[in-house]
Amino acid sequence: MKPLAWLTLVPALLAAFSSMSSAAESKLASLVLGGGCFWCTEAAYEIVPGVKAVVSGYSGGKEPNPTYKDITSHRTGHAEVIRIDYDPAVVSLEALLDYFWQVHNPTQVGGQGNDHGPQYRSIILYADEAQKTAAMKSRVQASQEFRDPITTEIVPLVKFWSAEDYHQDYFAKNPHAGYCSFVIAPKIKKLKSQAPVLQKK
Repeated sequence: MKPLAWLTLVPALLAAFSSMSSAAESKLASLVLGGGCFWCTEAAYEIVPGVKAVVSGYSGGKEPNPTYKDITSHRTGHAEVIRIDYDPAVVSLEALLDYFWQVHNPTQVGGQGNDHGPQYRSIILYADEAQKTAAMKSRVQASQEFRDPITTEIVPLVKFWSAEDYHQDYFAKNPHAGYCSFVIAPKIKKLKSQAPVLQKK
């Protein structure tokens, strides 16, 4: 090969690499759900093997581009939710849904724990019929484990809106904040003891 002739191969190599990266990314799937404060649910799902990213946000309401202030005013109808981007080859949709019933109390009405308001309601937002079927089946199975009726909504996902930057990875960035120390940390410890197989090494 002539000197520097290999440079002519660079565009082809970059294209091949880009194609491989796109193929890898296309293997990821997403699930949107809410079970109270998104700081809690985000932290709970970030410890699950196969989960590549968890984004806190808002969904299930009517107004576009909602803010945290809008949500707390109860004007928009949105709930605090998370979008879970996961690798189906490592963790299944069914496993993520089964875990959902452990992460929060799906029988509570009007909030979660001491967090009161419709923005903290239990909700699963399905992106397609397969997710809807899986969510419905999972809720029926979970109902056998609870004494009180499950209140979780299962509704179509219309739009997911990312929350403000300061909400993202809140527990990881603020482990010693009051809410994190007294609410989230004990919950994560309990989840790890109940489902050690889901704990990331």
